[in-house]
Amino acid sequence: MKLKNKLVLTGAATMVALFLGVSANAARMDMVDVSNNNGYMSTVEYVSMRNEFGVKALTVKISEGTTFKDGYAASNIANGQAAGLYVNGYHFAHYKTKDQAIAEADYAGQAAKVAGLPVGAVLATDVEAEEQGNLSQATNDRNNAAFMQEIQKFGYRADIYTSGSWANNKMTIKGKTGWVAGYPYVMSGQKWYTNNNAWQWSGSAHFRISYGGFDVSQLYTDYYTAGQKSTVKPTNKDAVKDNNKKVNKPYTAAKWVNEKKTYTLKTAVKLRAGVSTLSSAIAILPAGTTVKTDKAIIKGGYRWVRQPRFNGYGYLVTGPASNTLEYVKSGATHTYYTVKPGDSWWTIAQRNGLSMTTLASQNGKTIYTTIYPGQRLVVR
Repeated sequence: MKLKNKLVLTGAATMVALFLGVSANAARMDMVDVSNNNGYMSTVEYVSMRNEFGVKALTVKISEGTTFKDGYAASNIANGQAAGLYVNGYHFAHYKTKDQAIAEADYAGQAAKVAGLPVGAVLATDVEAEEQGNLSQATNDRNNAAFMQEIQKFGYRADIYTSGSWANNKMTIKGKTGWVAGYPYVMSGQKWYTNNNAWQWSGSAHFRISYGGFDVSQLYTDYYTAGQKSTVKPTNKDAVKDNNKKVNKPYTAAKWVNEKKTYTLKTAVKLRAGVSTLSSAIAILPAGTTVKTDKAIIKGGYRWVRQPRFNGYGYLVTGPASNTLEYVKSGATHTYYTVKPGDSWWTIAQRNGLSMTTLASQNGKTIYTTIYPGQRLVVR
């Protein structure tokens, strides 16, 4: 008989990085992307990234939808260029139709010009919003093609950023194109999405003199470093090597074990594409869902479980009733706040009498997760 486990998932996401392990023989920090969520970034910080961590390229958030222009885009572009980095941009997409895609491309292109993004840089479309998740692959492909064709009219090269669970599922990412995000549990010997331009392998990398976590990517082609001139190289190769080892340091205490079980969920839980609360959510499984699993990672009472699916695997983070890692409240009455342009975790938390950590955790996020205008957050 299959063992039935009743899980009560009623804690906060307080151990985001517990199972996010990486190793020294893994990915390079070739490219970092920044937005208003990172605050003001100085030339000195970018020089440190270049000289001590081997960063080559910078990709700056430019805009979102047709209503938001990132207020830090101009300074990020100017300071990144002054540090000798190749500078690119990205636009967070909300389009659902071809006409909307063209309108967003025009908005992004104009904003990029004003912010000083150099001609020849990449201006990628970041396609990971709820709107695209509800569309067919054919519709997303049509819309992405329209955006990229329009953005080229401004003198920029185009590309698509999306999660690994959406690549060639929710949208087509052809070989030698694309910037794909996927965060492995163990980085040792891993090279994901080698047929694409870039692989974003962490959303929480830390740099010596910069506050907070950053998205970092390994480049497989010169697409994100082409078309711009830079003769500046890292000046401390030993530091680059040592810092790469630190950021890729393995977490060896947690291991997969065979564990075939059937779980009945007492609350809604996010099914994720990878073994990290930074990984994209495939779906939200409602309370009462039966989940059959084949493996687990067990550490100090917490566990990740793996669910075999028709097209691979899904992962759920679970744990004891008193202190679990992640949950989605179901059936409760909440007070919501809609994120406005210029908002940050700090400003919203202060406005509602909360700490940033509490605010983020009660929304199943961390303070390093980027928030966007129009997004709804639980504040009570």
